[in-house]
Amino acid sequence: MSQVDITVDGQALPAAEGAILLWELEKAGLFIPHLCAQQGLDPPRGACRLCWVEVDGRVQTACTVRVVAGMQVVTRSEAVDRLTASAFELLMSRHRLDCRYCAANRRCALQQIAKARRLPLKPKGLPVIVPEAPVDDSRPDLTIDPGKCVLCGHCVYVCQHEVKKSILEFVQRGLHTHVGTFDGRPLANQGCGDCVRCAEVCPVGAIYLTRDLPAAKS
Repeated sequence: MSQVDITVDGQALPAAEGAILLWELEKAGLFIPHLCAQQGLDPPRGACRLCWVEVDGRVQTACTVRVVAGMQVVTRSEAVDRLTASAFELLMSRHRLDCRYCAANRRCALQQIAKARRLPLKPKGLPVIVPEAPVDDSRPDLTIDPGKCVLCGHCVYVCQHEVKKSILEFVQRGLHTHVGTFDGRPLANQGCGDCVRCAEVCPVGAIYLTRDLPAAKS
């Protein structure tokens, strides 16, 4: 890809023409909230609706915009911050908040976003409706907790396209959507052996290794 000049927050920035804007902004050291975007995934999923930026005066998700020479990008504005805050609150309204005893505590993407954008982890204007799907702890080394899932799709992607097992997928619809197994059987009966890639790519505490639980809950 050829390099072109774009303007980001009033400063000139060289970027790869045709590249996904989100990754070019990250390469420049800018923090843009996101959960579902994955390097190499094209077209992008565009599901979490967190990576809002203004491009030539129009608010768009950075993961769905391609770099064009001369584009004017604003990463923080009243409109951008409002949309990001709203999307984050929606995510947290279906997330069981249990940071102290969570395996992802202090390395959680939700905590990182909340800190960077000064957003509350606990929704103020929405009721918390956690998916009722049961926790799958059938494997002694790994647990799936749908109540903490943010539907980013990373685990589904690696299971289907990297590990090529296709054990994990999105099941049900609407407010009941969660990550689970194709036929609803426990993970221990699915033939995934000792693979832990799904836990490694989970940005929150929805899929975790048992050894990572804080001592109080282990």
